[in-house]
Amino acid sequence: MSYPVLLLNSTYEPLKILTWQRAIMLWFDDKVEVLREYSDFDLTTVSFTIKCPSVIRLLQYVNGRKHKVKFSRVNVFARDQYRCMYCGNSPGTANLTYDHILPRSKGGKTEWTNIATCCGACNTKKADRTPQEAKMALKHKPTKPVVPPSNKFLVGLPTTPESWLDFLYWNVELENDN
Repeated sequence: MSYPVLLLNSTYEPLKILTWQRAIMLWFDDKVEVLREYSDFDLTTVSFTIKCPSVIRLLQYVNGRKHKVKFSRVNVFARDQYRCMYCGNSPGTANLTYDHILPRSKGGKTEWTNIATCCGACNTKKADRTPQEAKMALKHKPTKPVVPPSNKFLVGLPTTPESWLDFLYWNVELENDN
């Protein structure tokens, strides 16, 4: 079983997910404080035992926006708002993939302007064709983001650890039982 660790900026904004090993190194280097721990995983050495961290916070602020946006599947999904760029559906991240608009077999490159988020059904329908050949129109022209898509923090795990819930932002309306 893996024990991922949520890294927060000093302002408590989620930055990324780390391995527990990297989190421990940051803690030993006095760069983070531990905010939450896993109750079912102890780290034992010859001289001491500590709980495995589940949420850590940087002690000094880092400006994550000054770096160029890394090309990744998660960032492509965030750029396209987790929607298929052909049909507009939002089937959930487990049912999303990305599509080469100009297929690689026809010289298309894996780059921001040639990749679109796509659901499985549309990906199968488009196959190894251009959108024009498949008679499928893109909802938006893909572009390279200027800043990281920070308004959404995608947790790519089957279940989000309960200890993280206080630190993640939810884009849903909560019901009030009163």
